[in-house]
Amino acid sequence: MATLKLYIGNKNYSSWSMRPWVLLRQAGIPFEEVMVRFDSFDGDSAFKATVKALNPNGTVPVLVDGELAVWDTLAIAEYVAERFPDRALWPRDVAARARARSVCAEMHAGFTALRNHCPMNIEADLREVGQKIVREQAAVRADLERVGSMWTELLATHGGPMLFGDFSIADAYFAPVASRIRTYGLPVPAEAQAYADRLLALPGAQAWIDDALKEHDFVPFDEPYRQSRE
Repeated sequence: MATLKLYIGNKNYSSWSMRPWVLLRQAGIPFEEVMVRFDSFDGDSAFKATVKALNPNGTVPVLVDGELAVWDTLAIAEYVAERFPDRALWPRDVAARARARSVCAEMHAGFTALRNHCPMNIEADLREVGQKIVREQAAVRADLERVGSMWTELLATHGGPMLFGDFSIADAYFAPVASRIRTYGLPVPAEAQAYADRLLALPGAQAWIDDALKEHDFVPFDEPYRQSRE
């Protein structure tokens, strides 16, 4: 069986890369990480040249399994779930599985205000920025309200500690949101905050965070609120 290779961007910034990496690591699925550091997203950048050789969209993450390349986080998650059915990466119950897919798709396609105004930045402490964003951006407040109500409802329905009881793709999918909540000090209900803390404390998520803190890269086009790391 060929070794899986997961091509990712900078761990400090790449929320899309975080999802499948945490999923594979937390599920105990062996894989080789291939870091493609962000230099520029211009068409002639080293990043684009490397990734376009695997994925015509030129984006990360990309999962390579032998001769097969799979891109887009939902496609990767579905492929891994089929490839490793014994890991039960989706809930076993049909209704719960449908709900888990629904909330992942909602995250995949929505929450644009939260994404745009609060880009993932694991290393930074941007709590003062977060307070300003929440005061001024009604759309961000709406996204946070939806996240809080969604998480609270799912935790109550399935009993925790994760959204559907045991760890699943849905938890990996929301790991970058939990990271944003921490970085920007974003307000969510107590139950949702406790879940975010548990999620980031999982060994798979904590390993990603530890690596992100060691990068020491500063990527200006991913830093709307700082001019340096100092």
